[in-house]
Amino acid sequence: MIEVQDISMDYGSFRAVDRCSFTVSKGEIVGLVGPNGAGKTTIMKILATQLTPTSGTAKVNGHDIESNPLEVRKDLGFLPEQAPIYEDMEVREYLSFVGAARGLGKKEIDERLGWVAENCALSSVWCKPIGELSKGYKQRVGLGQALIHNPPVLILDEPTSGLDPLQIMEIRRLVRALSSDKAILFSTHILQEITALTDRAVVISDGRIRADGPLRELSKRAFPYQCVVACFEEQSVSSKDLAGLPSISEVVRKDQGQAHTASCFQLHAKDAQMALKEISHFAKQHNLTIVELYEKGPDLEQVFSALIHTDGSGVGTVS
Repeated sequence: MIEVQDISMDYGSFRAVDRCSFTVSKGEIVGLVGPNGAGKTTIMKILATQLTPTSGTAKVNGHDIESNPLEVRKDLGFLPEQAPIYEDMEVREYLSFVGAARGLGKKEIDERLGWVAENCALSSVWCKPIGELSKGYKQRVGLGQALIHNPPVLILDEPTSGLDPLQIMEIRRLVRALSSDKAILFSTHILQEITALTDRAVVISDGRIRADGPLRELSKRAFPYQCVVACFEEQSVSSKDLAGLPSISEVVRKDQGQAHTASCFQLHAKDAQMALKEISHFAKQHNLTIVELYEKGPDLEQVFSALIHTDGSGVGTVS
């Protein structure tokens, strides 16, 4: 449904997007994630036919963005970072106008208006001028205009920007419900949005795609080892003692913040579950008291930081 093929975008001597390729299939929600200035918005504007790439191309629902831009626009619902709204119009008036501009008939517009009012939670402000609305409601109106013609492909640039926590949950629910018969690409620099919504993440930094895959795979790529934390009541336990266990590849002593009588370690293991068993057996053999023993996975910030700063090929460190 979305096929990006080796796209680059130059602004003079500055390359904003550098040979990016990825796809989004029907039924998928894919997050385009990266820091501000990474190239996310540029890619979305290219897909929406607002920008022409310097090289490469893309297809939306089978239509080439350069040779067939009108068909692309028909099949696309686009919510840019700044919602495209006319603030002097009432909500219903504006969405009716967008529906007519999309070529919908009166009956179809009325049906879609009812659907948008309910699903974008706009009924309470339906007859209010858009200029009087809060930022969160303006964002919902922007989402409504992207959905009014029931497109098969949705591109959403920071869709939860400016929303309160309850509104964010409502938009997430709507996006998940829409994904059953649509291809959805959304951008964000808020990592919680990735875990809450996506099937897959495309990580971009400095205009280049650093990684592409399900979150579990990305975590394994950034951190190919597994991490275990072990704390013993006895101070006498040394790193050398634990380094001899078969499944342990590295041991780092971590006594900071612990009682002076404790010995705490962070261990890199080939298999965390095996390491937990070996450490338990080691403690029993040496009559040691375990204070803490658990597997510690990397958080999402660590995963994406490792992928962005090592081109997705290096190994991160769980702190």
